[in-house]
Amino acid sequence: MASLDKTSVRDEVSRLKADFDRLGSEGKLSSESQAIMNSLFMIVELILAIFLERSTKKDSGNSSKPSSQTLKDESALSHPGSNGKGKSENKDQAGNMRVNEIVTISPVLTCEVCAQDLSGVPCVDHERRTRIDIVFEKVIDHVDAEIKRCPACDSTVKGVFPPDMHGPLQYGDGLKAFVINLLIGQMVALNRVQKLVKSMIGTVIAEATLLKFVLRLHQALANWEQQTTEKILHSPAINVDETSFRVDMKNYWIHVYSSNDLTLKFLHRNRGKTAVEVINIIPRYGGAIIHDCWPTYLSYPHCSHGLCGSHLLRELTFIVDTHDYAWACNMKRMLQETCKEVSQSTEKRLSDKAFANLQKRYRNILTHGKKELPVIPPKSSGKRGKLAKSDAHNLWERLKIHEAAVLLFAKNPHVSFTNNRAERDLRMSKVKQKVSGCFRVSEYAHAYCRISSYLQSMANKGYNPLVAIQIALAGEAHKVWGE
Repeated sequence: MASLDKTSVRDEVSRLKADFDRLGSEGKLSSESQAIMNSLFMIVELILAIFLERSTKKDSGNSSKPSSQTLKDESALSHPGSNGKGKSENKDQAGNMRVNEIVTISPVLTCEVCAQDLSGVPCVDHERRTRIDIVFEKVIDHVDAEIKRCPACDSTVKGVFPPDMHGPLQYGDGLKAFVINLLIGQMVALNRVQKLVKSMIGTVIAEATLLKFVLRLHQALANWEQQTTEKILHSPAINVDETSFRVDMKNYWIHVYSSNDLTLKFLHRNRGKTAVEVINIIPRYGGAIIHDCWPTYLSYPHCSHGLCGSHLLRELTFIVDTHDYAWACNMKRMLQETCKEVSQSTEKRLSDKAFANLQKRYRNILTHGKKELPVIPPKSSGKRGKLAKSDAHNLWERLKIHEAAVLLFAKNPHVSFTNNRAERDLRMSKVKQKVSGCFRVSEYAHAYCRISSYLQSMANKGYNPLVAIQIALAGEAHKVWGE
């Protein structure tokens, strides 16, 4: 063969197998030779399948590799009616924000054409041009408590300070919200936040004090986290996922649970069942969980499971690129068509008859796919471990075993086709890790998870972060989410 690619290799193997079958049918080969050669051809086909998968380049379009490590990902399904701008923001402004609005009239005194005096002519219309600017203002609020000596008992009496002024110097919620938003929401380094605040107010705030602002909000959100956990437990479906996170040069894991407007993130040293049991949401949950087929989630049979369609489509794309299997192409087309049909339906689900037809089509595709895949040789007696299988075999078996989870989105209107919601909620934590490297103390990593959960949840309701933080610091988060 002058050149070697997946098509020429498969054609050559097919040609050799056809020649061998022809010689066997003509009686030119013994039965022992036919048995040996059939076994060799079976092994060659399996090795060829694995070899082609190893030689096919993976990217974000046909695997779970992030787009930051690959070329631009153009494989995502477009959602009908989506403009990509997200939810509209709440127009409420921070309570300590002042707006100084000035309207200046530019009078017309004379006609530019004939120089006629127009000072007494009434105005018929206006054309407005606007300039918006920000002038940073340092607000210092002094409270002087009177000190008096009682002439009757000679006691010293001092005036009462406001309850939010506990010491000689404190910082207001507006400044705290600004700092916390920079550290948690905008992921600015601690030293840079310190320098920025100094340039604005002329006072150096110690890094330890800035971190205390974060811990103060972390403690203020403890009740909100419990309240949100109970709301998630009563949701019909939740998106779950996990990602690694470096803390004190050790590998931790952030576990996310998302439903509707709510997002909860928890930090744990483990990724698997130990962490899930400690967080104790899935063990108490009875609805549907949407995930990427992580075995830990599948170990909870009391929940119904939905598999992420985006992961399946990327894996099917890889199988089509590598082997050009008809079953993978048909399965990918079926999932895309079903997703579009479900999204366009008013009930966000298929009818019972349509779902039965979908199941029949699904099973027919897998039945034909089994004939396309090379046969797995039987495991030799005494051999330990699992048999080597190609990615195509593993994906086919997963689709076969988890049929109900793959098709749950077409049956349950609360189950989304993808798990993108949970992955989006985790994405900024990876950006945070790239900016700061890692957290040195686990306490601040836990605070980051709770505060970022709250900010993302409030952003889903349309609140900007400065308003959301001041609401929490004032202890009024329950007014937004309810008791």
